[in-house]
Amino acid sequence: MSGLRRPRVLLADDHRLVAEGLKSLLMAEFEVVGLVEDGYALIEAAKQLRPDVIVADITMPQLNGIDALAHLRKDNLGAKVVFLTMHQDVAYARRALESGASGYVLKHSAPAELIMAIRAAVDGKTYLTPALAGEVVQTLQPDSPMAGDPVAKLTARQRQILQLLAEGRSTKEIAGTLAISARTVEFHKYQLMETLSLHHSAELVHFAIKHGIVEV
Repeated sequence: MSGLRRPRVLLADDHRLVAEGLKSLLMAEFEVVGLVEDGYALIEAAKQLRPDVIVADITMPQLNGIDALAHLRKDNLGAKVVFLTMHQDVAYARRALESGASGYVLKHSAPAELIMAIRAAVDGKTYLTPALAGEVVQTLQPDSPMAGDPVAKLTARQRQILQLLAEGRSTKEIAGTLAISARTVEFHKYQLMETLSLHHSAELVHFAIKHGIVEV
């Protein structure tokens, strides 16, 4: 890339071999300023290192990538975020973009695709992997199948988790109560938000109260 300096890139992936491989791939064009392995470390590194672009996985220990992005935006850290993930679910891609991500690339994509996404982010553009672009656009259409009773769209497990969330339970507490992993709880939470077209936990609580899932 032309310019006075190469764009600064921070890598966030809890698989060290993946991160080291990405570093080798990107070093020719970008300045890789750090490697971190969880969402909280990502936030701290972003504050200290001030990267131009963060390449992050979604599923990471302690704090997932989408929640980490929310923290970055709240703290007004200007780094662009490109997600590099195994998740081929359209719900994840849409959530990532709605949260302000500048790119969404699948890990099995060609390396050139990630480089294109980082370049787009540097230029203030958004890159969405072609493998999901069509489906994501469809979910944004006004005639998308979202009619009828919204609660009826939820599975029994989703309603169960929604109730616990609305009662003020933490992810860890919900995981313990339902004997599932915290990551599974987070997955259901994001599926809830996608299904109901909501964006924040507070909106989930409001929905639960409005539709009688919990009492005030």
